[in-house]
Amino acid sequence: MANTYSPILKTILLTALALIAFAANSILCRLALGTEAIDASGFTVIRLATGAVVLLLIVGIQMQRTQGTTSDSGINHNDVTTQPIAGSNDGGTRSVVRASLMKKGSWFAAVMLFTYAATFSFAYVSMDTGTGALILFGAVQLTMIAVSLIRGNRLYWLEWLGVILAFGGFVYLVLPGLGTPSLIGFILMSLSGVAWGFYTLRGQGSEDPLGDTTSNFARTVPMAIVLFVLMLSQLQLTAQGVLLAMLSGGIASGVGYTIWYSALRGLSSTQAAVLQLLVPVIAAVGGVIFMQEAITSRLLLSGVMILGGILLVVLGRYYLSQCRMNQNT
Repeated sequence: MANTYSPILKTILLTALALIAFAANSILCRLALGTEAIDASGFTVIRLATGAVVLLLIVGIQMQRTQGTTSDSGINHNDVTTQPIAGSNDGGTRSVVRASLMKKGSWFAAVMLFTYAATFSFAYVSMDTGTGALILFGAVQLTMIAVSLIRGNRLYWLEWLGVILAFGGFVYLVLPGLGTPSLIGFILMSLSGVAWGFYTLRGQGSEDPLGDTTSNFARTVPMAIVLFVLMLSQLQLTAQGVLLAMLSGGIASGVGYTIWYSALRGLSSTQAAVLQLLVPVIAAVGGVIFMQEAITSRLLLSGVMILGGILLVVLGRYYLSQCRMNQNT
């Protein structure tokens, strides 16, 4: 029985940690871009570069720890996180890391990651938070559910009800902050949501979340350099903005996205899409805990609606599937 529930509990824990990281990312972006402590291009470049550096360090440390292990230890030597190193010098470590990472991730995922990060930053500074969140998460939902349907994964009526209820609760939460976005802001934030949806979908087949995420971040660095050069004249940096961008990239994005790729192993596309609607709620709860913000009836009601919708999505398929199996037997 314990073995039966172990993967489920692991998925729940990983999902919770990933969503907390997403919420932290949201707060860091608001503190950095919302206060104009850094410009959109600078934030994007530092965020992606720091994420790549932190993940490469983690991979290097893990590979150093496995030095001297033998093939009969049961370790998969093709895995970037566990491959032993021939020699103890740093040059050997770096060469093995590079060789291993070339087999991980994909350029498609890297382009989606860069597109998400860049368009999000530029769109964020052109619209209010509530409107941006609505467009972003709306695009994520549409992308992931549409791809799921195209792949032949039909939703039960309880799942549709859960999606509608959860998204309705999300809209109710951000409703007071809605405004009319500019056309360019709307397009950029929509692109950001679509890109993130595809990046998430790509992660469902990941056998090595750390290796894939590291490789994806590393592949975004050349794109970030091009963006940096193109926007150099508009660069605006402060110590606070740089620090926030580094925290966003190294911890909330780099580590957070690795955890998210790990969690996706146990989630369907629809479940992964709807669960992300919890991010604004978690961010709001964080504001209550750490910033002494007031607990409002809107936050409570929207939280109940989103959680109820997620519950219907997660349990709906299992319940109706069991009912059909019982009817057939």
